[in-house]
Amino acid sequence: MKFLPATITEIVRQTQPRQRNVRLLLKFIAVLALMVLGFSVIFHFIMAHEGRDFHMLDGVYWTFTVMTTLGFGDITFNSVLGRMFSVTVMLSGLVFLLMLLPFTFIEFFYAPWMAAQAAAKTPKRAPENLSGHVIFTSYDPVTAALIPRLEKYQRPYLVLVPDQEAATRLHELGVKVMLGTPDEPATWTNARARHAALVLATGGDVANTNATFTVRQEAPDVPIIATAKDLPSCEILPMAGATHILRLDELLGSFLARCVESSAPRAHVVAEFGPLLIAEATASDAGLSGQKIRDCGLRARTGLMIIGCWSRGTFLPGSPDLLIQRDMMILLAGSRDQFQTFDRIQKGNTRPPAPPPAPPAAPASEPASVTTPPSSAAPVIIVGAGRVGRATARTLDRLGINSKLIERLPTRIPDSGFDPERVVIGDAADMAVMRRAGMLRARTVVITSHDDDANIYLTVFCRRIRPDLQIIVRATHERNVATLHRAGADFVMAYTTIAVGTVCNFLTGGDLTMVAEGVHAFRVKTPKALHGKRLAESRLRESTGCFVVALQDGESTRITPGPDTLLEPHHELILVGGVSDEERFLTAFPGSRIGSRGSAAMG
Repeated sequence: MKFLPATITEIVRQTQPRQRNVRLLLKFIAVLALMVLGFSVIFHFIMAHEGRDFHMLDGVYWTFTVMTTLGFGDITFNSVLGRMFSVTVMLSGLVFLLMLLPFTFIEFFYAPWMAAQAAAKTPKRAPENLSGHVIFTSYDPVTAALIPRLEKYQRPYLVLVPDQEAATRLHELGVKVMLGTPDEPATWTNARARHAALVLATGGDVANTNATFTVRQEAPDVPIIATAKDLPSCEILPMAGATHILRLDELLGSFLARCVESSAPRAHVVAEFGPLLIAEATASDAGLSGQKIRDCGLRARTGLMIIGCWSRGTFLPGSPDLLIQRDMMILLAGSRDQFQTFDRIQKGNTRPPAPPPAPPAAPASEPASVTTPPSSAAPVIIVGAGRVGRATARTLDRLGINSKLIERLPTRIPDSGFDPERVVIGDAADMAVMRRAGMLRARTVVITSHDDDANIYLTVFCRRIRPDLQIIVRATHERNVATLHRAGADFVMAYTTIAVGTVCNFLTGGDLTMVAEGVHAFRVKTPKALHGKRLAESRLRESTGCFVVALQDGESTRITPGPDTLLEPHHELILVGGVSDEERFLTAFPGSRIGSRGSAAMG
């Protein structure tokens, strides 16, 4: 009932459709009324022919009982003419009352009413007191992944949806939508873009340029993050008014390349907090596989702290007894000098031990498993020569790692910019194609297709052929990350994770950085309960799961402080932990979080 006034207002507002529907409905009712009146008159003539006399209302009563097929039987004809007339009235009732009337009612009254009710529920204007919100120009996988993060940090948002049906569907799913098209200035006025903390444009390059240019008419100062697929768009979008450009394909390709085991091992920086760097390194590259953290001696040799390890998509905190496996990705924290020391030490590392023996032979109907010691000169196989695949290959080139691409569509090869001899044309699920690409001697395969179903299929195929192979996979949807790990992938990066991390880092003004999926580095004030205590006495790692990776005292920063470090009231702590670890810390020490960018007022 609370939507009744808004529904009536919406119906009244739609003048032309409403008038057309009313006219058609009234015409149908008029035809029905004339039909009932005509049948009633004929009823009296036939009854008079049979020598019987009835009241005028009896004719109307008989007509309705026959047309609705109720047929009480209290008034009937005795003559053949009367019974033929009864059949005619009954058939007319079947057509007009039981078929056309429901259709007409639904088409010209019920459906418009429901459409008006749905339109009344879908907001066309943001609340007057809404500020500090994020405005999305479209609903896509990036938007869907960001919304739960924004809700977690109580950050209001709006998703612009141009289509009423799509807006209603998303609204019913609990998404905060606003009906409007990004290329209309009135849309941004209604969305209170001047008071927004951020506008995120995730459509195509042309649509993003149009939306960005339109936003600037209404909100000259609002920050705008726009995604770009093509290199020329990186120059055009800033001209239109974008403040930050995200080339997700390039960033994703760079990440996938960093996961590749290399013969020149080094750490790859994934986040910075002033002088504090957080980096990743594969366990095999770091020469730490098979050792516990307490026994590896990494901190004594380099000063770096092991925050934790990734194992098939699961983040394992860096407890002293954690056994580092060959297929793990290690998360490290330290200063630039410490990482340079790490890289110098690792240059002398040899390749990891020989892979395990091959499993028993497969049935004849299945491709046999092959275990081949990887050669240091063997190429990395990249499945897919699209934007992500080409970005992965370029990053590997910069790292000095040889790679070979497999592409099913020959038309992509001229646009790739690579030597045709470097690209194998064919389906990666074909064993002959994989052999031509060097599958039997490769150490790593990187699967970059945008189709998650195909990626799961290829992951299972590659793992079956080469159980010792390092498999790195791109995921378009976060929901498929766990499935890809179960299929046999060693490392998986969701396409949306990069955008989520960038936006979260921006909104928090640098006080929270998404290091990796589900792992945050965040800055807090030293809780009062820890004033005057030494770091070892705080037991933060044991009680919350968070690691103190740096301590800030004014302009100076102490990287990876030791256990005897005294915590003072004026200190700020930089912590790293999983999402649940962060929540435990903020629950145990409320009020320690440092404010984020923009206010967040919900309407």
